[in-house]
Amino acid sequence: MKEEFTEFIRSLQDEICKALEEIDGKARFVEDHWERPGGGGGRSRVISNGNIFEKGGVSTSLVHGKMPEALKKNMKTDGESFFACGISLVIHPENPFVPTTHANYRYFEMYNNKDERIDHWFGGGADLTPYYLFEEDAVHFHQTQKTAADRHGEDLYPKFKKQCDDYFRNHHRNEGRGIGGTFFDYLRPDRNRSARDWMGFDIDMGKAFLPSFLPIVEKRVNTPWGEENRYWQEIRRGRYVEFNLVHDRGTLFGLKTNGRTESILMSLPPRVRWDYNHQPKPGTEEEKLIKVLQKPKDWIT
Repeated sequence: MKEEFTEFIRSLQDEICKALEEIDGKARFVEDHWERPGGGGGRSRVISNGNIFEKGGVSTSLVHGKMPEALKKNMKTDGESFFACGISLVIHPENPFVPTTHANYRYFEMYNNKDERIDHWFGGGADLTPYYLFEEDAVHFHQTQKTAADRHGEDLYPKFKKQCDDYFRNHHRNEGRGIGGTFFDYLRPDRNRSARDWMGFDIDMGKAFLPSFLPIVEKRVNTPWGEENRYWQEIRRGRYVEFNLVHDRGTLFGLKTNGRTESILMSLPPRVRWDYNHQPKPGTEEEKLIKVLQKPKDWIT
């Protein structure tokens, strides 16, 4: 199973990078192979200074080895070793009217001191972080995610949409990082679904990423923008950084398992700002976004 999923994430990385290069028309991904001390490594690809994408990263990793004590304590497990593979991406467009997006799809196995597998699960998801809210874009993103999830059960999208709203949230500011999407973790086999069922679900959700995101890019990329829009984008990017460094479990896992720091932090945007107690003006599009982020919204019904 781990070989199958590894093959999937590598092919998905190729597909996503090719599509992003084609729509950008200028920039190309730079590829970087790396090895992890203790076992495994990865293939990071970064795009920058394009016609559309100011910075983006699409990285795959396959890591294994002894469970670090800090991670064992954090996960509350007595597992001795692990295997993890996944694809993670973050795309930061230059135009403030084109949203930032993030996606991640992964598989994890844990072993005892006899090298026997004692646990395994799938996880992943995709979410959208707009700087200016276009409700039709939010509906499109969520509907595409829902359509993919519904093939495996109509109960999954509502559940994983809520988990996304709950997880990608700056609780210290009482606002979402963006307008959500889907987020799922610890998808273990049970009497209702096998591990292979969950793998099929994870793969279908990964395949839904490009159809979720690219039509929005095409629709918004030619929207005129100015310095005021850029300023707001950088304020919101600051909130993005806050979440990734304070709350994100993937960042914590990577850093505590001796992952490659450059690849772990490739999600951070190139230009951000933190202005003391910044508040958008009443009645503006900026305030409209904040009001939506304060309370998760059902975009489908």
